[in-house]
Amino acid sequence: MSRPVGVQLSATRTRSTNDHGQPLGRPVDWTPATAPARDVVIAGAGVRLEPIGPQHVDDLYSAVCRTDDDPIWTYLFWERPRDREAMAQHVADRMADPTQVTFAIVPVETGRAAGFCSLMRIDPTMGSIEVGGIAFGRQLQRSRAATETMALLMRHAFDDLGYRRYEWKCDSLNAPSRRAALRLGFIWEGRFRNALVYKGRNRDTDWFSITDLEWPRVRAALDAWLDDDNFDDMGRQRVRLAARPPEKD
Repeated sequence: MSRPVGVQLSATRTRSTNDHGQPLGRPVDWTPATAPARDVVIAGAGVRLEPIGPQHVDDLYSAVCRTDDDPIWTYLFWERPRDREAMAQHVADRMADPTQVTFAIVPVETGRAAGFCSLMRIDPTMGSIEVGGIAFGRQLQRSRAATETMALLMRHAFDDLGYRRYEWKCDSLNAPSRRAALRLGFIWEGRFRNALVYKGRNRDTDWFSITDLEWPRVRAALDAWLDDDNFDDMGRQRVRLAARPPEKD
């Protein structure tokens, strides 16, 4: 699926000045983005993203709700479901939320949901969308499928739906999430102090983003990393993912 998107003028034309001598942002020929559909399956080579539904409850309960899975839920807004009924309610809540589109993450090799994630803060008019609410079961953690999941969602947002800003936010204390954002090519934008209260505690929120002008670089890095040639016969990466831009001197 693809969509003609608003074509932005050359990135080299960064600013202009009006008749009052005030600097202006670069011109943008902007066509609003498309809201993500709630019934679209996004298929990759090793993982499939399916709209979350009752058929995923048992798999998700097994994948992310065991007693030793508590760390998966520490920085999520929800507590770990303690039984299957609670997981079913969690899935129902995600399905009913009109502000988010939540996907079950299904590795092709098993055909069983091993985690979930959402597209949220969806603003087609301004072309901004966020990925969040990410829960990776043990099968997905530090896996090729997890990286492919994030790459598929980026492709969907930028290439299929025409967004110009893709966001990632996390608790500033969540070091693995901050590292993951940078590894995937997001740029750190700053820290919103006392941004939220959840689970009875304060959250300072770190903001990251990828823009449409940065997306070609990020897409190329992700494609190169996910290529079969980058993995040996044991499935181990040959070259680490380096989607972030080189450090400036």
